[in-house]
Amino acid sequence: MAVNDTQPLISHLIELRKRLLNCLITVLIIFAALAYFSNDIYRLVAAPLIDKLPVGSQMSATDVASTFFTPIKLTMMVSVFVSIPVILYQIWAFIAPALYKHERRLMLPLLVSSSFLFYLGMAFAYFVVFPLAFGFFVKTTPDSVNFIPDISKYLSFVMTLFMAFGAAFEVPIAIILLCWTGVTTPESLRRKRPYILVGAFIVGMFLTPPDVLSQTLLAVPMYLLFELGVLLSNFYVGKGRKGREENEEDAETEE
Repeated sequence: MAVNDTQPLISHLIELRKRLLNCLITVLIIFAALAYFSNDIYRLVAAPLIDKLPVGSQMSATDVASTFFTPIKLTMMVSVFVSIPVILYQIWAFIAPALYKHERRLMLPLLVSSSFLFYLGMAFAYFVVFPLAFGFFVKTTPDSVNFIPDISKYLSFVMTLFMAFGAAFEVPIAIILLCWTGVTTPESLRRKRPYILVGAFIVGMFLTPPDVLSQTLLAVPMYLLFELGVLLSNFYVGKGRKGREENEEDAETEE
């Protein structure tokens, strides 16, 4: 009896290992393809700051090995970001057998849209937030200070913003799932708008560097995405719970 009980667990662990290996192999393949262009990738990511620096200014490297490891580290992170659709698909393939039919119909579109929104958040950070924030930092630098950003600290800064904006743009997906499962309703969320607005600024304070501009540029889109999520959730409210109840009734009928 104990052996039979362990068989499903072992099969799930084998399947999980397979999915994790697929994710790892995908990241490594993309990294191998991009490693040669690591300096070019860093130059592209640093462009919003370099364009705002005074003429003739450059970034600096205070660590001996940072000129090599920083672009390589960035390339590895880019490889993970590029692999996100594959990683999400592997997650979907692992959990799909445990889902009801109506849940599978919703989850796959959500995985696709969540990938798109994550990339959209990163693009918003790169094309909108970075030029505004770096221009502000350069202009407010005291005359007695040479603004020479370090390449490794710059990488940490931009990766924090990329992750923050990528995650923030997932707000509509989270709201749709909450309403779909019946945890909350669009009407309830609308009544909490003032608290959501304050919460968006609090989240922006924790997820972005300690400057008002970055916090505002994250909080405002997050709140607008909340409104979008509430609007779209009207089409999904309660459907997840209703579908589960129908499946349970069908199962009882078959018994």
